[in-house]
Amino acid sequence: MTDSRPAPQPVFCGIDVAKDKLDLARSDSAQALTFPNAPDGVRRLVDHLRTLAPALVAVEATGGYERDAVDALLDAGLPVAVVNPRHVRHFAKGLGRRAKTDAIDARVLADFARLASPRLAAKRPEKRVELEALVTCRRQLRHVQTEQSNRLGATRSPAARKAIDAVLATLAAQVADLDRQIADLIASSDDDLGPPDTLLRSVPGVGPVLSSTLLSELPELGGLDRREICSLAGVAPFNDDSGRSSGKRSIRGGRSEVRSVLYMSAVAAARCNPVIKAFAARLKAAGKAGKVVIVACMRKLLTILNAMVRDNLTWDQLDLVKLGE
Repeated sequence: MTDSRPAPQPVFCGIDVAKDKLDLARSDSAQALTFPNAPDGVRRLVDHLRTLAPALVAVEATGGYERDAVDALLDAGLPVAVVNPRHVRHFAKGLGRRAKTDAIDARVLADFARLASPRLAAKRPEKRVELEALVTCRRQLRHVQTEQSNRLGATRSPAARKAIDAVLATLAAQVADLDRQIADLIASSDDDLGPPDTLLRSVPGVGPVLSSTLLSELPELGGLDRREICSLAGVAPFNDDSGRSSGKRSIRGGRSEVRSVLYMSAVAAARCNPVIKAFAARLKAAGKAGKVVIVACMRKLLTILNAMVRDNLTWDQLDLVKLGE
């Protein structure tokens, strides 16, 4: 005799995140549950999911409102994936689902967890979380600095210019203070941040801003191959071919925060880094456009940094002849 009963199907869950509430949908039920996005609500959500033992929980990234729930789920040992809402929206359109409510979004997230196999999230050390917060704050203040500098250039009123100058002075002091805090945080982290920062900073063209950005925004550095890490940073060229038509390769997607800082570092490296400088010269001699040369330098620089962190090597320990090939 054999048991002919069907094996139980794994349960996939989706959580749509808002500032005040969390909507939960399950693949084995048409019912959606709502929990307050507060400590008590998160606790009840975790207790509910523990009883389900889901195969995967997809949580929408919503500008930080999801962090308490994600941390609690990870602490409970539940498999969690934090997913890009844009990817989920495209997924919903591909399924022909045009309507959008919190309950519908939670259902789409559950289907996304079941069909798309998103990457699992992992609990991050506290110092990396703190570093990300400091780097994000610095980047936001630098954006405000740029805005105010542009306003200053278009302002003729002496009183208005004086007010903008005062704002710029305050912003400069705050950015300098954040730079000190970031440097102190990295220096005090002997295991997780300090050693890779030393490796990265040994490369000509890599300064403290790129190093701290990579450590906070690209923690996968050194753990992926060169194609994967370049794709994550948004500097990998993608094909655009169809039938007999061969389209122009271009970069898209990825982490824009990393890409923007990497761009400026690649510009500097093309002048002072012997490997990147020679690489850029070869591309220019081959007739490549300026932006194509810079993006290629960004990709090569990131590939080198990824290999250095992976193999725990400083710039002086690399085979520069082989790198230049």
